[in-house]
Amino acid sequence: MARGRKVNSNGERSMKLLREKAIELFSEYGYFQTKISDIVKAAKVTQPTFYLYFESKESLYKDIIIDFQTNLEKIFDESKNAQETDQNTTQLVQEILIRLFTFFAENPHLTKIGLYETNTPFVYDILLLKFKNFYEKHLYTFQTDEVSSQIFIQSLIGSVERLTKNALLSENIQPEKLASEISAIYFAKELTVAQ
Repeated sequence: MARGRKVNSNGERSMKLLREKAIELFSEYGYFQTKISDIVKAAKVTQPTFYLYFESKESLYKDIIIDFQTNLEKIFDESKNAQETDQNTTQLVQEILIRLFTFFAENPHLTKIGLYETNTPFVYDILLLKFKNFYEKHLYTFQTDEVSSQIFIQSLIGSVERLTKNALLSENIQPEKLASEISAIYFAKELTVAQ
């Protein structure tokens, strides 16, 4: 965090700009290929300015990952209110997926880092835990003898990860459309019953 700077000062803008440029560079070149000198050059600040706000490249990177994880948890936590309504399971899943995909689409560089560039399992673990909790509460009706809950959840997460990269970020498919199509694939049973 900034030391000795007033909120909304030029220093705060410099810190925000450093983070934004770091996210872009980490996303494009990866953690190891991105140097602090690259970040400060892109942000058009000096290297001492970088060290006013961040201890190291590693601490900045960890901060970015924590920000991504926090946003994922927030998306699921905000969806808890919707889970108390009379919506069917497909609608609930679509709402969560729309929120996830909207966040991913609005933050493509951060998403690339958080989903594909990190060597830590934390992001996957968050998705696994949140979808597992949701599954236990709402998706048990989709349980069959042929498919275990663990395979179902991992398959859903794998689809989210893969389609975020190959459809949402690459082809610019709208979050609502992608959420609807994934729901149709995984929850056709409920869609058929509801019609």
